[in-house]
Amino acid sequence: MKRLFYFILLLVGISTIHSCKDLLDEDGNPLNDINSNTGLNGPRALYREITDTDTLAEYHYNGLQLTKVITPGFDDGKKSITDIMYSGDKVSKVTFNGHLDLDSDGNIDIDSVSYTQFFAYGPTGRLESISENRQTFIINVGPPPSFTLRKTKTLYILKYAASTSKLDSIIMRTGEDVTGTSFEYKNYSRTKYTYSGDNVSTVTRHYGPMSGGVFAPAVSKYSYGYSNYDAKINPFTLIPFAYKISRILSTEINDSYSWILSPNCPKRVSVTDLTQPVPVPVVFSTDYNYDPQTYMVKGFDINYIYKPL
Repeated sequence: MKRLFYFILLLVGISTIHSCKDLLDEDGNPLNDINSNTGLNGPRALYREITDTDTLAEYHYNGLQLTKVITPGFDDGKKSITDIMYSGDKVSKVTFNGHLDLDSDGNIDIDSVSYTQFFAYGPTGRLESISENRQTFIINVGPPPSFTLRKTKTLYILKYAASTSKLDSIIMRTGEDVTGTSFEYKNYSRTKYTYSGDNVSTVTRHYGPMSGGVFAPAVSKYSYGYSNYDAKINPFTLIPFAYKISRILSTEINDSYSWILSPNCPKRVSVTDLTQPVPVPVVFSTDYNYDPQTYMVKGFDINYIYKPL
């Protein structure tokens, strides 16, 4: 229920207004005309996701390749940095240093997080697995102040539907890496994706303990639904698939963002706690604004800013 409450806060609490200072690129060049009536012609990149209070994400590129994403930190003086490395044209490594909302209370945590993800591809070029090493510095503000270093190892296995080649499921195995003890995966999750055409329509994720490689019955279950898709262009079609998966997997709550895997944008989003005696979805809806090239520029009270490439 805690995750469900946070999802409600996330969708209801975000405002829509942005200021001119947010409409500059990293070199200080104005971007005010990009989402105007004239739109942006030619190759483009997603540059910022913004609200009136913060920049939710800022994307940096080397030529056509996304190489860095800047997201909020614990306070205004700290930013979280994701660095993206490639082998040829494929994402091979993602490194994150900063802060996340790990307890799903709607606020960025004071605890700092560092993780490295390595991406492996199959013979057809599809992403098949992600291995992650993570360190979390858990701050006890005291008195007296102290911190605990928690290390985890996680393996994600991605499966694809044979008939459509779409992402079908992700199996996660994770465990705490304790010095002086043999490592063992202690928890798992199963995530299932279903589609309406090319768009993700439902995501279900079940979480539970495991022992000796055997999955025990799930102890928490959530479902995320996406419907009433438009026929316009999702901003995240401009972002590499591997990074989108990395973003979704960065915290457990981020499954709610699974619509970023779709080519279009859903006007209705729902979240359901399936462990309740009578599961009742909480539904949110939005209208979108678009530029003349039919790229979405505002939805669910978030503005999407583009830049030319």
